[in-house]
Amino acid sequence: MSIWRVLLAILFPPLAVIGKGCGSVIIVFILTVCGWIPGVIAALIILNNPKQ
Repeated sequence: MSIWRVLLAILFPPLAVIGKGCGSVIIVFILTVCGWIPGVIAALIILNNPKQ
């Protein structure tokens, strides 16, 4: 996980997880619409997952 991805996850979470698949982008987008903090947390968790 690079520093640029972390900064992107903080500024615009759905764009940070664009390489992790469509499902991840949709989930993070919905969480970001519901509230910015849940979207950031979900993006950071998805980016920190080494299995994807």
